[in-house]
Amino acid sequence: MSAAAIKPKRVLPGFTLSLGTTLLYVALIILIPVIALILKGAEIGPAQFWAIVTSNRTLSALRVTVSAAALATLFNAFYGLLMAWVLTRYEFPGKRILDALMDVPFALPTAVAGISLTALYSANGWFGAPLSGAGIEIVYSLAGVTLAMAFTSTPFVVRAIQPVLEDLDPALEQAAMTLGASPWQIFRRVVLPAILPAWLSGSTVAFARSLGEFGAVVFIAGNLPGKTEIAALLAYIRLEEYDYQGAAAIALVLLGFALVLLILSNWMQFRAARHLEARA
Repeated sequence: MSAAAIKPKRVLPGFTLSLGTTLLYVALIILIPVIALILKGAEIGPAQFWAIVTSNRTLSALRVTVSAAALATLFNAFYGLLMAWVLTRYEFPGKRILDALMDVPFALPTAVAGISLTALYSANGWFGAPLSGAGIEIVYSLAGVTLAMAFTSTPFVVRAIQPVLEDLDPALEQAAMTLGASPWQIFRRVVLPAILPAWLSGSTVAFARSLGEFGAVVFIAGNLPGKTEIAALLAYIRLEEYDYQGAAAIALVLLGFALVLLILSNWMQFRAARHLEARA
């Protein structure tokens, strides 16, 4: 029997069943809720939609949300890179424990994270007491919102960069070193181009995750309108007030932000990959 006549065995039970199950999951979990949200928002009308999203309270909530998410992402972009570097390049006691701790925000309910952060950083908390004595208030401030968002989105950056660093051929760095390159030049010209697509992807997903964060923020933020009220909470308040159109409008704005970020992330990854291929 020729090799061409031998069909490779598939782990999953057939293309049709596998694809059908995947599409069913995508439709039930992602497409139908998103389409329902878009249809609900379409009922509002352009004039009313614009009036809702440009109201003072909505603009303030969006400003707080985007500002805190940007600060949290900026922190996680560098902290996540540093943590991934430590976990892949060094051996030390407790490394496995530290590696496992990176997934705690995934496993921990966000409401529990919010309560824990509030207890730790309140005026009489372990960390909040010395900070309060120095005049730094975390709870019920933009810093608290940023802290909660950074906590829940840290793993996205770490787990995006870590496998790329593990697969990076050390011979490339060794060759650059033998040619007289400094450590910074090696990182900038050898390591950074290789990890850039993953770094951009992880940071973008972390930003999108922070925009929609709710459970971890509501406890530490204090939800003060105009100061620490986030967009997700405002949408929830509108639902409690039976203002479904207002909630849908705010949710559509957040959805628009997320879609733009995903498109931008894919574009940046494509450009970075093309640039890397051109250099190779």
